[in-house]
Amino acid sequence: MNKILGAGAALLMTTGLASAGGLDRSGQPVGAIFEEGSYAELSFGLVNPSVSGNMSSALPSILGGGAPSGDMAPSYAQFGAAYKTDLFEGTALAIILDQPYGADVDYDDTTAYALAGAKAEVDTTGLTVLLRFRIDENFSLHGGVRTVTASGVYDVPAVPDLDGPQGPATASSAYASTYSSDTGMGYVLGGAYERPDIALRVALTYSSPVDLALDGSVGDLSTTMPESVNLDVQTGIAQDTLLFGSVRYVAWDGFALTDSRAGDILDYDDDVYTYTLGVGRQFTDKLSASFSVGYEESTGEPTGNLGPTDGYVSYQLGAAYMIADGVELSGGIRYIDIGDATTTIGSDFSDNSAVGLGAKVAYSY
Repeated sequence: MNKILGAGAALLMTTGLASAGGLDRSGQPVGAIFEEGSYAELSFGLVNPSVSGNMSSALPSILGGGAPSGDMAPSYAQFGAAYKTDLFEGTALAIILDQPYGADVDYDDTTAYALAGAKAEVDTTGLTVLLRFRIDENFSLHGGVRTVTASGVYDVPAVPDLDGPQGPATASSAYASTYSSDTGMGYVLGGAYERPDIALRVALTYSSPVDLALDGSVGDLSTTMPESVNLDVQTGIAQDTLLFGSVRYVAWDGFALTDSRAGDILDYDDDVYTYTLGVGRQFTDKLSASFSVGYEESTGEPTGNLGPTDGYVSYQLGAAYMIADGVELSGGIRYIDIGDATTTIGSDFSDNSAVGLGAKVAYSY
């Protein structure tokens, strides 16, 4: 019954939303370590967000009062790959490649919006090497190392001080820096309980923080990607029918991207919990499908100007088809209703959304 999860559940990692849970994108999956026998997969996702807002109409027009931001979130792609094999009885190895964090910001430069022309980009690649040890038929432990490689760009115009009671008494200077890549290392630890007779699996996985220090063309960038915990659950509820869900916790409270000259260019004050619940069904020996709902609670706090979203609700449909012996092709579509947000310069972002498409090919042998 595990094949049902190929029908869209795994595509959650390829159609993540950049602004969901801070910079979270892939959710740092480890599901490949639980595949039977030898296994390989390639996945691709394309996300098309639509995120726009307006400066507060209470501000005078000289400060851009009421000015629209335009769509500031360009489309982006996600890639992933995984390989798993049994080393010997009771011990398995998995190598997982993902893009765990990211951001793409591009404000329209033709508007009167305060951040018109601002651009920012965060690109990361994660490589995880896991070992899994079976204690008995029901219990297992998994753990290993994870590296994260990051690079980025930060380019903002001069922004007036909108907090001063007399208007723009001061203004920040225009600033731009391009950051070369750096790699940090952390670890992964977890365990699982399984009941194969009812397709039950409960897996808990902890990922440690990862420190990064990126040399910049102007200022240097330093940050610590936060620790996280993933709880993944699945169980059979009827013949050929599987219920699955997950809870992801990321310790974003206190996170900051700090430029040595510009200071904190992005920071978060709240931890984030993301929930997923879905059901999958196998219709034939070759065809299965799934439906899932995702939820991330809004914090209600002002957001940064490079990520003007606050929580979301998502809906996803997926299907998988066995196209040849051991070869499965799966695809899915995800609609994300992005939560309304107010930024630190008083802009209101509402009625925003995103659509994600994902595809995966998996080979078991």
